[in-house]
Amino acid sequence: MKVNRVKRGKGAFIIGIAWKTAVILCLASAAAGTYGYLAMHPFPSLMPIKHIAFQGNRHLTDDELKAFIGIQPGESLVMVSSTKVAQRLLQSPWVRSVNVRKEFPDIVLLQVEEAEPFALLDMSGNLFLVDEKGKLLEELKDASVPFLPVITCDPYKEKEGLAEALALTKLMMEKGFSSERDRIEIIAHKPHELAIVVDGTHVKIGAGGYEEKLERLIRLEEDIKNMVLPVDYIDLRFKHKAIVKPLTGKSDQ
Repeated sequence: MKVNRVKRGKGAFIIGIAWKTAVILCLASAAAGTYGYLAMHPFPSLMPIKHIAFQGNRHLTDDELKAFIGIQPGESLVMVSSTKVAQRLLQSPWVRSVNVRKEFPDIVLLQVEEAEPFALLDMSGNLFLVDEKGKLLEELKDASVPFLPVITCDPYKEKEGLAEALALTKLMMEKGFSSERDRIEIIAHKPHELAIVVDGTHVKIGAGGYEEKLERLIRLEEDIKNMVLPVDYIDLRFKHKAIVKPLTGKSDQ
């Protein structure tokens, strides 16, 4: 009789474990299924988003920004991830920073800080807007081109030349030099060969000392204008010295 009780006890114990295991597996399966369903169908009726508002954007339109954030019509405000929305917006080279705020019950507000166009980059005949660090913002494909200094170089192969051109561009803007000219092109293949073309006049600049060189150029422009002198090029690469080569082939120093 004792042996039978032991056998029955062991059998009941094994059955109990099997039953509990089956219950746990069923619950886990149900939980996984529920989670998967909710992930695919995230409560569309729970605080659906009705308004998406942007602040701070001047270069990108609201529709262009909406294409980045990936929020679907009627999507639940509760289920939207602010972090993921911000990460999507930051994929645009125009967007420097973004703050995503949910305003219950149905508004998503996005405060955007955009990059500012600093210059035009001429890369093999294709024009791109770039910021002050030389980051490509957008390729210009229409006939409307904003007035900005044009930098001619390959930013991938001529990084040093680009860095010098950006430094010169910044100084020209700070001094008001750019705003008083119709067209400025900076040829920046190599730093020591840096040159600018100002309203058709070729000026050899070289690397460094840009503030002093710009001051010399401004004084020279006035003298050349008064003399009505057709100029082939101006060379400012030598310290405290300017070479003006007239179209006649003679040089004045």
